Amino acid sequence: MARAAAGDSRAFAELVRRHQGYLRKLLGRVCRGDQARADDLAQDAFVRAWRALPGFRGEARFRTWLTRLAYSSLAAERPGLPALDEAPPELGMHSDFAPGADWRLDLERAMAELPEAQRHALLLTYGSDLSHSEAAQVLGWPLGTLKTQVLRAKARLRAQLQAWERPP
Repeated sequence: MARAAAGDSRAFAELVRRHQGYLRKLLGRVCRGDQARADDLAQDAFVRAWRALPGFRGEARFRTWLTRLAYSSLAAERPGLPALDEAPPELGMHSDFAPGADWRLDLERAMAELPEAQRHALLLTYGSDLSHSEAAQVLGWPLGTLKTQVLRAKARLRAQLQAWERPP
C-alpha cells in the first residue's frame, strides 16, 4: 500500500491483481449480470483508487475503500443509490447439465426480486469479504440500517426459497 501510494505502479498493479476478481464479481452481481458495465465500473474504481491512493488514510481496509469507490461511481450514475432498476438478464431454463444449477437460478431470481437496498446489503455482507460495519460504510448507511436490511432480505429469501428446505 505504501509503495503504491508513493507512486509505484508495480505495487499498484499487484493491488489490482489481488482485488480485481473480487470487485468484478461483486459488480457483476450488482449490475445483474451486465459484465461489461461491471468491468467499466471496476476499471473506473481502480483509476479513482490510483489517483486517490496518496490520500488514503488507512481508516478502512483497502478492499472496503475500493468497494466504496466503486459504489460512488454507481451513485454518480444513479443518484439515490441503491436504485439500479434495470430488468435482470435472462437466467436460462431448467437444466440437468450442471449440478446445483436449479438452486443457483432460483437464488438469482429471488435476489433479483428483492428491493435494491436489501439486495445491496446482502451482496456486500454475504457476497463479498466485507463485515456489516464495512458494508454500512460502503453504502453510507448507519450500521443499524444495514442490519435491518439484511434481516429483511434474509426473511424474504427464506420465504421465496422455502421449496428448497430439507424436510426435518
